[in-house]
Amino acid sequence: MKILKNIYITVVAFLVGLNLNAQKQVTTNNFTAKKTTLTETQLQRWSHFDLEKDSVPGMSVDKAYAQLLKGKKGTTVIVGVIDSGVDVDHEDLKNSIWTNKKEIEGNGIDDDKNGYVDDIHGWNFLGDSNDENFEYVRILKKDDDGSEKYKDALALYNKKIAENLDTKENTNFILAADKRVREYLKKDIYTVEDLKRIQGFSNETNQAKRVMLSIVSQAGPNFQERIKDQKDNMDNLLNFKLNKEFDGRKVVGDNPEDFNDRKYGNNIVYSKERGDSFHGTHVAGIIAQGRNNGIGGDGVADNVEIMAIRAVPEGDEYDKDIALSIRYAVDNGAKVINGSFGKAYSGHAAWVWEAIKYAASKDVLIVFAAGNDEKNVDVEPSFPTDSMDKKTEISNNVLTIGALEYEYGEGVIADFSNYGSKNVDVFAPGVKIYATVPEGQYKYLQGTSMASPNAAGVAALIRSYYPHLKASQVKEIIMKSGTAINISVAVGEKQEKIPFNKTCVSGKIVDAYNALKMAEDMSKKLSKNPKL
Repeated sequence: MKILKNIYITVVAFLVGLNLNAQKQVTTNNFTAKKTTLTETQLQRWSHFDLEKDSVPGMSVDKAYAQLLKGKKGTTVIVGVIDSGVDVDHEDLKNSIWTNKKEIEGNGIDDDKNGYVDDIHGWNFLGDSNDENFEYVRILKKDDDGSEKYKDALALYNKKIAENLDTKENTNFILAADKRVREYLKKDIYTVEDLKRIQGFSNETNQAKRVMLSIVSQAGPNFQERIKDQKDNMDNLLNFKLNKEFDGRKVVGDNPEDFNDRKYGNNIVYSKERGDSFHGTHVAGIIAQGRNNGIGGDGVADNVEIMAIRAVPEGDEYDKDIALSIRYAVDNGAKVINGSFGKAYSGHAAWVWEAIKYAASKDVLIVFAAGNDEKNVDVEPSFPTDSMDKKTEISNNVLTIGALEYEYGEGVIADFSNYGSKNVDVFAPGVKIYATVPEGQYKYLQGTSMASPNAAGVAALIRSYYPHLKASQVKEIIMKSGTAINISVAVGEKQEKIPFNKTCVSGKIVDAYNALKMAEDMSKKLSKNPKL
């Protein structure tokens, strides 16, 4: 069974969160975990539910719209989405896409003189590039300087190469079994019923049958598609992300080590041919897909425009691209920026820190994903960050978001989510989040990448209905108004039990209803005493 255990780890580990079985009754902190299975309709919008009313740890978005925002009119807020690109023509997003009215489309001229030609819906800092190395691989491609950073990068590289070679071997074993079954059945697509009908044949065929039945039991009816996805992921890792001979930046044409080399990229923030905007389109949808329009899921915020900034490849982002993306968003009117990306090492962290401080000086809130490495980021490296020493914030305009599961109880923090009592600010829904993906489609995805735009959507709501509040005040409101969780929860690779209030600075989960109420109160106080 050792091989099958490895197969399970290899093929199915990334499917965490798909179990929709009935949940156990748990009563703690005056909240009760939902006792029955969520319906498909409920699952598609659980992140908008209310913990007290629905027994699901959502952000009380529906409650906020029904009880606080009904009949109110907000102002439009531009949200910069720094990601892999956004399908700006998606039917559920196209009405919420930012358009640069100072630019004349297609004339090849930088009409608004912002340094970017024909940037109608944003900017693409990656050009036609998509695949990239991990940052620690880029470190190893430079000369060995004897530093601890280089040694750590080399150790991590060797570990990942070994792990992925083992994973590739196991995946190839599964693919061989799949091929054997397909050849026997004389069909490329087969079901569990087809597998069960295979009886009394060669040892090789029977072994292939047993392997695939095990995979079906673990991966579900779409097992063949998921096996193919796993193979593609492994090939991508070994051919690009971990390949020291590969240089994806040649396609872009700039020098990523020179921050002043800024004339690169293009205005194509989405391309069907590139096939690279799956993640960014999902992130944008969480924030801004149409509410109550009868299609897909519901976005958190109305009155928003998504500014699409493509800077996150398949692999680790370049700090130069991220720093310039933040500055682009700030200079072109964004009041909230979402960054659902991250890495363990940084080549030029100072460039990003300076961009964060620049955003703070222009009253722009930045929301970052905490990362999906199951680690305590108070003690382990993780970028981007708003602290140089993991103790002191460089500015007061950054929120870092961990991910929540949809079942309340000790497993409420997603098992992949990073955490940290000093460097993660608050938690938001991040498992089984339903939103837009390219070509008019919708998917469930999970990650702190999904938790971050959920929180960014709440920030946009506050900035829309209370536009006079500063970025720092919006951050304060989201952290202080959240729902406190006073139970122990499981975190990290070993699923250690610790008090929830030790997992993040606030000890809370985002609550849109409470946040808007606090924003209302703060606005009234400020109107009476502007010096506050």
